[in-house]
Amino acid sequence: MNGFKEPGMRNVGSYSSMADDDDLDLSRLPDRPKLPIERQRSCDERSMTELSINVRALESFDSLYSPGGMRSGFSTPASTARNPFEPHPIIAEAWEALRRSIVYFKGEPIGTIAAYDHASEEVLNYDQVFVRDFVPSALAFLMNGEPEMVKNFLLKTLYLQGWEKRIDRFKLGEGVMPASFKVLHDPVRKTDTLVADFGESAIGRVAPVDSGFWWIILLRAYTKSTGDSSLAESPECQKGIRLILTLCLSEGFDTFPTLLCADGCSMIDRRMGIYGYPIEIQALFFMALRCALTMLKHDSEGKEFVERIVKRLHALSYHMRTYFWLDFQQLNDIYRYKTEEYSHTAVNKFNVIPDSIPDWVFDFMPTRGGYFIGNVSPARMDFRWFALGNCVAILSSLATPEQSMAVMDLIEERWEELVGEMPLKVTYPAIESHEWRIVTGCDPKNTRWSYHNGGSWPVLLWLLTAACIKTGRPQIARRAIELAENRLLKDSWPEYYDGKLGRYIGKQARKFQTWSIAGYLVAKMMLEDPSHLGMVSLEEDKAMKPLIKRSASWTCPEISLDLIL
Repeated sequence: MNGFKEPGMRNVGSYSSMADDDDLDLSRLPDRPKLPIERQRSCDERSMTELSINVRALESFDSLYSPGGMRSGFSTPASTARNPFEPHPIIAEAWEALRRSIVYFKGEPIGTIAAYDHASEEVLNYDQVFVRDFVPSALAFLMNGEPEMVKNFLLKTLYLQGWEKRIDRFKLGEGVMPASFKVLHDPVRKTDTLVADFGESAIGRVAPVDSGFWWIILLRAYTKSTGDSSLAESPECQKGIRLILTLCLSEGFDTFPTLLCADGCSMIDRRMGIYGYPIEIQALFFMALRCALTMLKHDSEGKEFVERIVKRLHALSYHMRTYFWLDFQQLNDIYRYKTEEYSHTAVNKFNVIPDSIPDWVFDFMPTRGGYFIGNVSPARMDFRWFALGNCVAILSSLATPEQSMAVMDLIEERWEELVGEMPLKVTYPAIESHEWRIVTGCDPKNTRWSYHNGGSWPVLLWLLTAACIKTGRPQIARRAIELAENRLLKDSWPEYYDGKLGRYIGKQARKFQTWSIAGYLVAKMMLEDPSHLGMVSLEEDKAMKPLIKRSASWTCPEISLDLIL
């Protein structure tokens, strides 16, 4: 274990010192200007009145934060709602259930367990605090003006990062963050002990690639929410950020700026054919890089990382926007690809065989809309829809404004497939029959339209809502939330739902799943006060090159060195 000292917290009455140059002074906003509704079919007059904000007028949502002293109107039953309609009756129940999940270490709250389901016979690891699972809980408490537990969580996971990590006889990288941890209480000795899992106990023994990214993203959210930059600027946090980046920015045999990953390294934590360059990891990687860029000090150690981040962001944004993006026109182009091309003038750079395009995607793709596909690697394109990766792409501005709007168009056009009766499909479509046997290894948990194989996950509500607000389409989120409200409390807050429409409680779903509860609360609070979006949203970097239209030869244009450096 390392000698770790927790930095003190100071109250700051103004914006964080890490705030971007284009931070927005809300007092300068015009009083509820009229919104020109253009291609935003979901933004009806009622939705914008309830938001009481002109989304398009906010040039930099990432500069907004929710001061620690201000609580959301959806906070607790005793609070006074500031929205023009009464809070939904399940909000009080949701807060009560969320508070029951809090884990304490030496009397201090440090996180929330994955599920508080006493009816389940097998606890497995649902009694642990997962890094990715805690993010919506952390956002809920930040929006409610309760940042202390979030700070404790960030410090404790940073402390765990310093542990030596071994699986069998192999030592993991120093910067790896734990997938989860638990607190062991000894009532006799009256001691508390932390026990962390870095993948050595996980099903499949896969280290969590996403944990470090979520940690960086949450650290920025904490800073934006509280205005307290002392935590992020502390030597311990600066070192933690650099250790995570060292793992991701190391040079090797890679010919792409994307991260090569094993199956089961993220939210989709079982074998589901996402090995390679999964969209979820690439989007989180991009967002973590941008968040780190705002928090790293420009000292002797940080300056080198800043330069490496800037170069990687430019390469990554071009690669993802060019090769992972799919719309009607691009699908038609791939359908007409020639194969076995050689030299730098090749159009089909990854040698994708057109006959490998699945039949379903031709009917699924609308003429208006698009999305980032699941994976791109040599001779392989995974055309499946992955909700988390596409939502994070919007929030991080990995997606261009045009692409962001196209993703929203796709959700509206394919509402029954992607939302159905319970939002939101984590992947679409499900794989089944022979393909299921080959891809999942006959996984009994990931059968068709269940769990990560086309299951519907309520936690994704908060990501969908944030993406909807950022793109000026809050009515999409409101419609999805209303669907969830019809079932969640009655069904005891399940982990996921099964079936093509998400109609049935998942066959192995835990009840009182914490991130299902927190995801709902965060979605409601963001709709009530869109300034909360600043915690999890980054506006497009004007220095980034915009999406470049492919030429007939589809060659990579030269990039200005001035732009990169």
